[in-house]
Amino acid sequence: MTANPKTVEGNATAAATIEPAGARPPRLLRLPEVMDRVGLRRSAIYQRMSEGRFPKSRTLGARCSVWVEAEINDWIESIVYSSNHAD
Repeated sequence: MTANPKTVEGNATAAATIEPAGARPPRLLRLPEVMDRVGLRRSAIYQRMSEGRFPKSRTLGARCSVWVEAEINDWIESIVYSSNHAD
């Protein structure tokens, strides 16, 4: 018997897929952790988001924004990759 991934509606514009048991579920990061990971201040993060140069946040409530950890990790890797291949 194989386990099928389940789809969960997490946002009106996109659905997230949860992997079968045993796989690590997606992790959501709050702003202070995102700031620590990327080394940018709040205003710089939101400026880059509006320019399309940083992953978009998701809203969990009126005063709760989160970022998907995998998207932040991918963004960091893209910055490292682009700076290593700029020559």
